[in-house]
Amino acid sequence: MPALLSEDEIARRLPGVPDWRREGSEIVRTFAFENFVAAVAFVNRVTPLAEAANHHPDVDIRWNKVTLRLATHSRGGVTHLDFDLAARIDEGEAGGRGR
Repeated sequence: MPALLSEDEIARRLPGVPDWRREGSEIVRTFAFENFVAAVAFVNRVTPLAEAANHHPDVDIRWNKVTLRLATHSRGGVTHLDFDLAARIDEGEAGGRGR
């Protein structure tokens, strides 16, 4: 089981995923799209990344916006798994525009 990251480790890693922000015990990013269909298509592109990592974001879809929240629920906070998946999403494999 991965170890929780310290506050210092989280602060050091956030610049590596600059569109993500810390909210409590999660890292969060909101993506904006042209419409609902594009937003859902983005979530469908994130799905195989999450499955491959066996690590799944909380997903909130609001018409043309998708907010992803990453936390390692079994640990009750942020671990390297969260930053690893955020980086994979940001690498363009899932596409989308951050907001």
